[in-house]
Amino acid sequence: MTDNELLEQFYASGDQQWLGHLLERYTLLLLGVCLKYLKDEQEARDAVQQVFLKVLTEAARFKIDFFKSWLYMVAKNHCLMKLRSQQGRRMQDIDGHSFAAPEDGRDELLANEQTYRHLEWALAELGAEQRHCVTLFYLEKKSYQQVSEQTGYTPMQVKSHIQNGKRNLRILLERKLKDQRQ
Repeated sequence: MTDNELLEQFYASGDQQWLGHLLERYTLLLLGVCLKYLKDEQEARDAVQQVFLKVLTEAARFKIDFFKSWLYMVAKNHCLMKLRSQQGRRMQDIDGHSFAAPEDGRDELLANEQTYRHLEWALAELGAEQRHCVTLFYLEKKSYQQVSEQTGYTPMQVKSHIQNGKRNLRILLERKLKDQRQ
């Protein structure tokens, strides 16, 4: 069954076994994402379990169109929140001065979190056709032909929507960054 068919079964029945099948399908992906952010295998394994619980308790509240992308964002956000809370615990007050231990690249990940939020916002601002094609092509890793088959657009329309969507994302992001600087 496809991801969407499993989601439809879950929404229709409310039975979490359907989500379980989806989570089994993406366990290795989740572990990879968590390892990328947390840099520790045991922490990553714990994070995967926590993401599983979060998905099982919260998936019914959302209309999920692209499970793999949604799951990736849930895992990424969970890891970033975990890093943020760890960073707060690492701060120590010594003689009124705060010192932080080196984060071996974690600060960069936290700094990029804002960029990810801007990208999510910009993607939501795109027109439906562009957003759908860009999401399928870049986030779902579909080919032009697969996007065409899934959306019903011609391959030339798909290419146009992706190119225009990419350009519009860049414009929206540049505008957002310019507004922040002012």
